Amino acid sequence: MNGKRDKKNRTVSSRLLLTIITASLFIILYALIMRFSELDALVVGAVMLACFLLAEFVSQRLYNFFSFRLAGADEEQISPILGNITLDFILKLYLPVVICDESGKIIWYNSAFMRAANPREVLYAKYIDGVCSVNIAKILEDTNSQPEDADAEDGVEAEAYDHVFRIKGYKITAQGKNYVTTVWNDRTKLRALQKRIADEETIIAYIMIDNLDELMQFVQEKYRSASAEVEAILKKWADSVGGILKEYERDKFIFMFEARYLDEFIEKKFEILDRIREVRIGEGSMPVTVSIGISRQHGRLADKDRDAHASLDLALQRGGDQVVVKNAHNTEFYGGRTKTVQKRTKVRARVIANELTMHMAKSPNVLIMGHRNPDFDSIGACVGIARLAMFCGVKVNIVVNQNDPSIKAATARVAALPEYSDIFVDNLIGQDMIHSDTLLVIVDVNNPEQFAAPDIADNVDKIVIIDHHRKTGDYKRRPVITYIEPSASSACELISEILEQALPIGGLHREEADVLYAGMLLDTKQFSRNTGVRTFSAALYLRSEGANPAEVQYFFKAGLDDFMREARFAMNVVTYRQIFAIAMSDADGTPPDRIAAAKAADKLLGVSGVMASFALVNIDGSIHISARSAGNVNVQLILEKIGGGGYYEAAGALLKNVSMTAALQSLKGAIDEYMNAN
Repeated sequence: MNGKRDKKNRTVSSRLLLTIITASLFIILYALIMRFSELDALVVGAVMLACFLLAEFVSQRLYNFFSFRLAGADEEQISPILGNITLDFILKLYLPVVICDESGKIIWYNSAFMRAANPREVLYAKYIDGVCSVNIAKILEDTNSQPEDADAEDGVEAEAYDHVFRIKGYKITAQGKNYVTTVWNDRTKLRALQKRIADEETIIAYIMIDNLDELMQFVQEKYRSASAEVEAILKKWADSVGGILKEYERDKFIFMFEARYLDEFIEKKFEILDRIREVRIGEGSMPVTVSIGISRQHGRLADKDRDAHASLDLALQRGGDQVVVKNAHNTEFYGGRTKTVQKRTKVRARVIANELTMHMAKSPNVLIMGHRNPDFDSIGACVGIARLAMFCGVKVNIVVNQNDPSIKAATARVAALPEYSDIFVDNLIGQDMIHSDTLLVIVDVNNPEQFAAPDIADNVDKIVIIDHHRKTGDYKRRPVITYIEPSASSACELISEILEQALPIGGLHREEADVLYAGMLLDTKQFSRNTGVRTFSAALYLRSEGANPAEVQYFFKAGLDDFMREARFAMNVVTYRQIFAIAMSDADGTPPDRIAAAKAADKLLGVSGVMASFALVNIDGSIHISARSAGNVNVQLILEKIGGGGYYEAAGALLKNVSMTAALQSLKGAIDEYMNAN
């Protein structure tokens, strides 16, 4: 303020001095004229006065002109000029501009915006969110959220008048009020071009016929006709979208097509799986199925090829008859309606046994773990791997909660052996045993959220996963060995096959064989479910190593408390969609109640008309769900929708911090989604 006053005083002083100098010059000139001429003094004075006034006017104008040019314009003088220039620029700008107040009410817009909108529509006093799909607060938020050096566009994208705009907002203050100037950049053509490029991007898919090798063993003469029929169906499918299908190995194909058709495939739930499933070899034989791995990643073809291969492997590890689509941030699964085919060959088991013993021999120690709330299958598999590590001559420990009552019978069976005196450790002690080359073997689980000790898994570089549950996704760290075989009845079956290949005859203690046998009995429900040739072959091996079925039966003897726990489930059973039975125990449960829930789900399958059963129990504020299937419903796909997993006929899920009512509604929603998809 003082600066402006001083500047004004200097201007007044300069102009006054200029006036005095001019007047002095005219007075001197008047005196000289009167001395040397005889003109009338009054006339001369009048003329001189007129000339003085004219000179004063001219001098002041010249002063203003040169002071403006040399010293710069005064802010108060130039502000209106700049305001007019800015307004004229905005008026003539090709980009639509809208000015509104802080509430979003429109107070002005230029001709470019009028051309983009309806010319006859009057938008004054209307709100900006009535014009486009976002409000003024969102526009300012997205404009200011970007760092100054960000490559991404700031502002917010919105649709208006059948156009796509990128809207940026700038807050300004005038006459003590806040306003927002919004600039609307039309991106309709750009988005259309981007969509066209995305639609025409190449998608790579790998396709493999799952079970022709197995079917060929029964009806060999029909193999080639079935293979040709499947190939014809796939070729017709590829031709329908203008794609390329090539067989690169027997019963293995690569399929390339434009990305625009992938959404169509997903919308139709990959009906190609159903068409392939209609192909059968011989009357009454099981259907032919295919597995498909697709990469939806952007980038190089080499990366897409790698991801498509990985997706196919994941589809096969999950049991086949499904499509796995790998996106940028997640993996999607479709299909999986049929049971997994039992493989007869043990070649892979021998390869896995060789690889596993090689890694054990190179490691200073081996840690073993199963899943949280372990059962006989988990503990039995851990014991089997422990025996293999002892055979390789390396130090081994099993990480488990020894206070869990559900495993005391199994641990007590091997505790008498000298090798097992200090083999069982808890999570904290297990973390102290981690070395740079420690090998971690995880059995009977492949979901990281269900690991018995996730902290250990996060800090070990070399991991081996052996499981019979369908794979649910990728891992933070790539395992050195991944042996996931959903066709197996249990983890103990897989471990028994490995031990048969790696150990000499008699290399397994009788107590160890009993625990492995108990795991198989549990997961097969006394060899009545999910049982194939490999299952009985593994049981025969354990029997030859000393397993006693009569003694193993004592593992499953239930006390009165266990009987009462199971009874609570039987008292609260509801049916859903006629074929689903759901039992609930809403009381504050304990870990043994989880075992009771699994038994309750098993028993519900004996009810006439029940195709799948679920048992829900509340333990420490979380709802545990055990699911069982009679064979026509994939309970794994149902529980995967609410974060669970498992395999076709048996699965489980854990819902944290939810009520029983909310868990029941989530389960029903997952059932509805599954039934609608199938």
